[in-house]
Amino acid sequence: MATDWKQHGIRVVRSNQLDLNTPQTPGMTRAAAITNAVAGANKLWAGTVVVEPNAKTGAHHHGEVETVLYIVRGRARFRWGEKLEYFAEADPGDFIYVPPYVPHQEMNASPDMPVEAVVVRSGQEPVVVNLQIESAEQPTEVRWDDAFHPAK
Repeated sequence: MATDWKQHGIRVVRSNQLDLNTPQTPGMTRAAAITNAVAGANKLWAGTVVVEPNAKTGAHHHGEVETVLYIVRGRARFRWGEKLEYFAEADPGDFIYVPPYVPHQEMNASPDMPVEAVVVRSGQEPVVVNLQIESAEQPTEVRWDDAFHPAK
């Protein structure tokens, strides 16, 4: 039997069709785009996040799910670790990888422009575990300056 590619092919989810009915973390607005319900995806979840100027999210992790963010607009700062003791910044065009169970926090490093990013996760479950973490006073910046990641 032939596959009905019209019904089981490419799906386009328009920007005005994003679903805000997804777990949220204080300080960030998540919107789902590619889910099983919307697009029939079985292994991936994709959407957008916005962090307003000078805002930061609460500390959280995403369970066993891997997460990739692509910064579209703004300057993002990410803190991570048991006491959020490490940080790195990302600009438009940069990708961020968040491994499973890593406690982290997204921050907007700009006082006047939102951070907008595309998010892709390795699973359909919208896992967000919000944490109560006492933050380190002076986090340590982590830079990946090597042949593949030259200093900016």
